Amino acid sequence: MCKKGHADTYSNGIQTGLCVEFNKTYKTCEVRAWCPVESRSTPEPAILASAENFTVLIKNTIHFATFGFTRKNILPEYNVTCKYNKVTAPRCPIFRLGDILSEAGETFSQVAILGGIMGIEIHWNCDLDPWAFSCHPQYNFRRLDDKAVDESLFPGLSFRFAKHYKAPDQTDRRTLIKAYGIRFDIQVYGTGGQFRFLELVIFIGSYLSYFGLATVVIDLIVSQYYTCCCSPKSGQKYYDEQKYKEIQGPSILTSCLDLKFISYVDQNYIIMVDKRLKKSLQETNGHHIQRKKFTSSKFFRWMEDPAGIELLPPTSKDFTKDSAVPEWCRCLKCHKEKGFEDQLCCRSKKGECITNSDMFKKLVLDRNTLAYILQYNDPLLNIHSLDSKKLVDCAEEQYIQWRFGSNKDIMCFSKVPSCCKFKIRNVFNSEIEETALDEKTQSSSDASRKALLQHHHK
Repeated sequence: MCKKGHADTYSNGIQTGLCVEFNKTYKTCEVRAWCPVESRSTPEPAILASAENFTVLIKNTIHFATFGFTRKNILPEYNVTCKYNKVTAPRCPIFRLGDILSEAGETFSQVAILGGIMGIEIHWNCDLDPWAFSCHPQYNFRRLDDKAVDESLFPGLSFRFAKHYKAPDQTDRRTLIKAYGIRFDIQVYGTGGQFRFLELVIFIGSYLSYFGLATVVIDLIVSQYYTCCCSPKSGQKYYDEQKYKEIQGPSILTSCLDLKFISYVDQNYIIMVDKRLKKSLQETNGHHIQRKKFTSSKFFRWMEDPAGIELLPPTSKDFTKDSAVPEWCRCLKCHKEKGFEDQLCCRSKKGECITNSDMFKKLVLDRNTLAYILQYNDPLLNIHSLDSKKLVDCAEEQYIQWRFGSNKDIMCFSKVPSCCKFKIRNVFNSEIEETALDEKTQSSSDASRKALLQHHHK
């Protein structure tokens, strides 16, 4: 069906709407178009085959703004008579068209028939250091369009243009020209560099920063390997022990009120408790810390052979717990305490109390020793007018320094066992705030404690 004004993509004009005879067999739609229609044949050989010997001069200027350097591709040693040759004249800027296509692996006579697009690449690799200056262009050639000769793909390079004019009979006429040609695209690439000490330092610093990732990668590989192949208690534990060093100290989340240090007479280390107490301090687990030596021997040079004193005399006594003794007590001399932090014995297991040792009596309970220490710290102190509170405080400080060492960070949070506190205060007649006991417990413990107090007052 012929439709007036319709234009088909592959038609030569616009339909008039009339259906006319094409021949005796077929009819076709009449179109309004220029006559004759365009010929689809191409002239062979190429009309301008001699253009193969044409030459072209390429001018190219580069500029490296960072270094303030400008360079042209026309060098002083080349004159207008030179022609580019890859071997004899590789830097000449005058090119023969046939040579350009031959360097790209093409034949000029074949490409000129349907046309094509050729790429001329200019590469600048410049070293701008004065002692090793080098900055010259290098030329490369290649074909950019598709070589496939297929009418559906519109191969080569062609374009149309027309010249319009009026004939003597005043009819409109035109001359349509379909031109085939070769287009040259010039592409310029370049890099320029110059040594600068500051850039070198920055590069080295950036390169060394990558070494910090090495430990992360190694840790990841080791953790993955031991998790999949080995027991975490063997290889992984050994790796962690070799890499990390455990620093003894309280947790960073621990407050000063929660930190406490304990020293048992039957253990060679100090126990650090850095958590809130939910039960007696005696029954709370903690971290082990190495004990330091007692450093106050300078105060006791006048004492007779303290090295011969035995800390705790061996005993074979069968300890039986009195009903008034708290459950957490191990030496049978502790008193009941209200607060969890005061519920502490001098021992971790059942045995002789430290207050029975000669060392405790000479270092902690000896009045002359304490008076000497107080007078050492305050030379103007009158030792004949010492009150009980000063003696008690000094005795407890002596016990802490004896059992915990001279580390001030530990001494500030050290705890004195219940048995030792009551022993010290009883000896020096200090006022003691004893735990409130019920009447039955109080009456059962009075008899046993009375004998102990009389022994100390003698």
